[in-house]
Amino acid sequence: MLTIETTLAIFLMLGISSLAVFWAKKIQVPHTVLLVLIGIFLGFLSILEPFSFFKEFHLTPELLFYLLLPTLIFESAFNMNMRKLVADGGAILSLAIGGFLVSTLIISGTLFGLLPLIGINVSFELCLLFGALISATDPVAVLTLFKEYGVPRRLSLIFEGESLFNDATAVALFLVTLEAINQGGFSLFSTITGSLTFISMLLCGIIFGLLAGGFFTILIGKARDNEIANITLTIVLAHITFIVAELLNETTFFGISIPISPIISTTIASLLIGNYGRVKINPKAERFVSHLWEQFAFMANSLIFILIGILIIEMPIFNPLALAAIGITIIVVATARAISIYPVIGLYNHFQPERRKVPLSWQHLMAWGSLRGALAVTMVFLIPDDLTITGWNFSSSPKEFLLAITIGCIAATLLIKATTIRSLVSKLKLGSLTQLEEVEYQEARALMHHKVTTQLKRYLERGYIDTDIAERLLKEHREAFTTACGTVASLSDKLTLRVLRLYAIGIEKRHLKLLFAQNEVTEPVFRRIWGKLQIQLESIEHGDLSPDMTISADSLDVFEHLANKVKTKILRRPEGYSFNERYMYYRAQSIISRKVLKEFDLLKKDSSTIFTSAAVEHVTELYEDFRKCSKDKLIKLSSTSPVEARELAEKLAEHSVHTVEEVILNDIYEKELITQKLYITLQEELKLK
Repeated sequence: MLTIETTLAIFLMLGISSLAVFWAKKIQVPHTVLLVLIGIFLGFLSILEPFSFFKEFHLTPELLFYLLLPTLIFESAFNMNMRKLVADGGAILSLAIGGFLVSTLIISGTLFGLLPLIGINVSFELCLLFGALISATDPVAVLTLFKEYGVPRRLSLIFEGESLFNDATAVALFLVTLEAINQGGFSLFSTITGSLTFISMLLCGIIFGLLAGGFFTILIGKARDNEIANITLTIVLAHITFIVAELLNETTFFGISIPISPIISTTIASLLIGNYGRVKINPKAERFVSHLWEQFAFMANSLIFILIGILIIEMPIFNPLALAAIGITIIVVATARAISIYPVIGLYNHFQPERRKVPLSWQHLMAWGSLRGALAVTMVFLIPDDLTITGWNFSSSPKEFLLAITIGCIAATLLIKATTIRSLVSKLKLGSLTQLEEVEYQEARALMHHKVTTQLKRYLERGYIDTDIAERLLKEHREAFTTACGTVASLSDKLTLRVLRLYAIGIEKRHLKLLFAQNEVTEPVFRRIWGKLQIQLESIEHGDLSPDMTISADSLDVFEHLANKVKTKILRRPEGYSFNERYMYYRAQSIISRKVLKEFDLLKKDSSTIFTSAAVEHVTELYEDFRKCSKDKLIKLSSTSPVEARELAEKLAEHSVHTVEEVILNDIYEKELITQKLYITLQEELKLK
C-alpha cells in the first residue's frame, strides 16, 4: 500500500543513490556495493523512531516481478546488438543453459549432502529450488565495472547475454521445482511433466515474445511521427509483454494450460524492438528512449540494492547455525560457478576456430565475476510463506531459511567479488588496449589536439584569450599532438588503414541516419544500406580489408530474415525493390560517399602529419569509385523512366528544403525571436506543406 511514509522512503532512497554515484567514485567502491552498505546503515537507522518510515517500503513479489524485473530485462535486451549476440550465441547458450544446469546440480547435490552434517535436515527438492534461484547471475554491478576498466567488449557481451538468458532458464526450473514440492516431491510422472513444462515455457516464451515484439514494432511504425507515442509504446511493451505472458500462464484453453515464460517473452520482444524495430522509432526520440531506459534501470537497481541492504538487517541470521549454513553455501556457490565455467567453455572451445575461442583469462573473470542480485531475491519472494518440507527442523521456515542464505550469497558476491574485480582485471591484463584500439586511441588524441590548436589560434586572433595563456596552451597541445603522431607513425600501416576505413564507415552511417530522418530514404532502403555498412564494419574490425560490398544481410541478421519471410510468405508482398527505392538507394550511396570524401579532404589539408598519405589516398580513391559507380547507376536508372525520376527528384529536394526550414525555425525560436505561439503556428504550416 502506497502511503506518505512509503513515498518519502522511495524518493529519499533514489536521492541517496544518486549521491552515492559520486561517493563511490571518490572512495573507489562499486556503486552497487555502496548501495548495499547504505541499505545496511538505513536498516540500523530505521530502528530509531524518526527514521522508522524506511521500514514502510520493502521488497514484495509484486513490486519485483511486475514492475522492476521487466524494466531491467527490457533495458538490457533493448541495447544488445543482435548480430554480435548471434555470433557468440554458442558460448552464451552454453553458459546460460549448460553452465546454469551444471551449477544448479552441483549446488543442490552438495548442499543436500553437507547441510545435514551441521544439523539442518533439507530435502533434495529444497536444495534444487535454491540451486535454481542462486545460479542465475546478475550483470548489473559487474558490467559497470567492465566498462570502467576497459574489459573487451566481446567478453562483456557474453557475460550480459548469459545473464539475460539464464534468467529465463532459472525461473522456469525454479517454478517447475516449486510445483513439484507443492505436489509432494518428484516422481517419474512429475519429472516428465516438469520437463515438458520447462521446454514449453522456453519455446512458447520465444513465440509469444516474437508476436508481442512484432505487434509493437508495427504500432511504433504507425506512430513514428509522434515522439511521445514512440517513447510511451516502449514502456508499455516491456510491462504488457511480461504481464500478459504471466496471465496466459494462469489461463486454460479447452482445459489445457500452456506454460509461457514471461522473462523469455520480454527478452525476445525487447531484442526485436531494440534491433529490428529501433529503425521505426522517431529519430528525435531514439536517443531519448535509450537514456530513459538507462534511467529506469538505474532507479530500479538503486531501490533493489538498498532494500537488499535493509533486508540483511531484518534477516534472522545472527545465530551460529544460520551463519554456518550461510558460510557453507557461499563456498559451495562460488565453487559450483567455477566448475560450471571451465568444463563448459572448454567443450565449446573444442569445436570453435581460434578466432571464436574464449580465452582462459576471460574464463577466470567469468568465474569470479558472477554476482547475484535482483532475480534471486525475486524468486525467493515467490515461495509461499506456508511452504512445508517433511522433516524440517530449523527454527525458521523454509522460505526464511532460503531468503537468509540467498541474501548471504548476494552480500558475499557484492562485498568480496565486486570489490576485487579491479585487481583481477589488472592481473589478467584484460584492460590493455588491442593493437587496433591503440591506433584509434592515438589518432583520436592527435585529431583532438590538432583541432584544439586550430581553435586556440582563432581565439587568439579574435582577442578572446590572453597572449601568454594562449601560448602556454598552444605549446601543451602541440607537444601532445607531436607525441601522438609519433606513436601512430611507429605502428603498422595496415592497422592505420583499418582505422581509417572504420572512420569512413562511421561517417557513412551518420549521414545515412540523417537522410532517413529527413525522409530522403525509405525504411527498406535504409535497412539495405545500413546492413551493408554493418557487415563491412565487422569484417574490417576482424582484419579483412576487402569485405563483400554486395550483401546487406547474412546469417547473423535473424530478425531481418524472419521479417522478410513474414512479408513475402504470409503478407504476400513482392520481393525486390521498386523504381523509387532503387533511385533512393543509388542517390543515398552517392551522397554518403561524397560526405566521406569531403571529410577526408579536410584530413589531407589539416592533419597530414597524423595519417600516412598513402592510407588517406587509398581510402579516398576507394570512395571516389563508390561515388562514381553509384552516380553512374543513378543516371542509368533515371534514363529508363525520366518522368518518374524527375518527380522523385523534386520530391526529395522538397524534403531537403523542408528540413532546412525546420532547422531555421528551431534556431529562430531558441534565440527567442518569436513567441511559442508563433513557433507552433509556423510548425503547423510546415507540416501542411
